[in-house]
Amino acid sequence: MNRTIASLAALLLLAGCGFQLRGQVPLPAIASAPYVESSDRFTPLFAALDRRLRAAGATPAANATEASLVIRLHADQTGRELLSVTADNKPGEYEVYYSTEYSVTNGATELIPRTQVRLTRDYGYDEAAVLAKEHEEASLRVALAADIADLILRRLAAL
Repeated sequence: MNRTIASLAALLLLAGCGFQLRGQVPLPAIASAPYVESSDRFTPLFAALDRRLRAAGATPAANATEASLVIRLHADQTGRELLSVTADNKPGEYEVYYSTEYSVTNGATELIPRTQVRLTRDYGYDEAAVLAKEHEEASLRVALAADIADLILRRLAAL
């Protein structure tokens, strides 16, 4: 009973202060039928961008000629770099990065010039849990790609 009352009171306080969940980014009308042009359509960034566009109400075009705007992914790279080593000269920490270059055009008009984005996250490495750390690294790559897709959508929303 007390837990229910406390939860209800917290909910009322949050609602009273104007808090609300972020929700989807509203896209302008020009982005209603975008086309994502990429040399590799099976990267985490391409998948995340496609999901985010569909969730925002856009219907991706089948090709660039039918599109209301074209998002070009000029570069889509990911990898890891060694950050630190332990006292016995073994990897202690890695940094996972995701880097992309993109531009947005509408016919011959350049709406967003070629822009480079690079996001990084670091994680501790443990030789005793190699499979778990490989899974963590893959999860970080997917999360970085989702963050970059969100950044691109926020730029599109500002058009």
